[in-house]
Amino acid sequence: MTTILNLQDLSKAFGAVTVADALNYQVQQGEALGVIGPNGAGKTSMFNLITGTLKPNSGRIEFDGQNVTKWSAARRSHAGIARSFQVPQPFSGMTVFENAMIAATQSAGLRGHQAERFCLVVLDQTELLPKANVLAGSLTLLERKRLELTRALCAKPRLLLLDEIAGGLTEAECKSLVQTIKDIHASGVTIIWIEHVVHALLAVVDRLIVIDFGKKIAEGEPQTIMESTEVKEIYLGIEADA
Repeated sequence: MTTILNLQDLSKAFGAVTVADALNYQVQQGEALGVIGPNGAGKTSMFNLITGTLKPNSGRIEFDGQNVTKWSAARRSHAGIARSFQVPQPFSGMTVFENAMIAATQSAGLRGHQAERFCLVVLDQTELLPKANVLAGSLTLLERKRLELTRALCAKPRLLLLDEIAGGLTEAECKSLVQTIKDIHASGVTIIWIEHVVHALLAVVDRLIVIDFGKKIAEGEPQTIMESTEVKEIYLGIEADA
């Protein structure tokens, strides 16, 4: 398989607070990688480092075989790295379709009818086509989550970063969104997914890593990782002899 993302000794600190501590891992093209860890573990900071909105103190980021460590966020976006945000951030006064078009034109570089057709395809994929002409500010939470996913997909990503996209949803809403993410992954999109709703994560990902205090503490097959004593102690708060 082809390595699409390679983090090498990636580190970042704000004074005494370390958010990335010599992170090392690779992501293969077409893989779905899950990331778990307690609040404040540095998971979102890791995404900020990958997308270029945060610069590392040391280490190296390779995307598709190229050293992108010093690339701007815009250049990485154009190269095929896109993300959703934990708190949906749509342009509330614009329609769902207009939100999608901004991503398609600014990040994917599409124009005119080509951009319009592509956005309609993505909106159908994310089940928002019936809401295309609705103002983003009037959407439900699930619909806003779907719009976050839509905007990321309209950037034509080769690597899609999902940041707690299932958070705050009901069980039925979560199940619906998970199916959409499964379909996106099945279409060939490589995914890194940070999530606290672990059962949603386990329904999609091929591999799991655990981060605590910015450091990778475990990596492997999802069910094996979730059953490990170290993960139960650090992530679930269960003592080893419990």
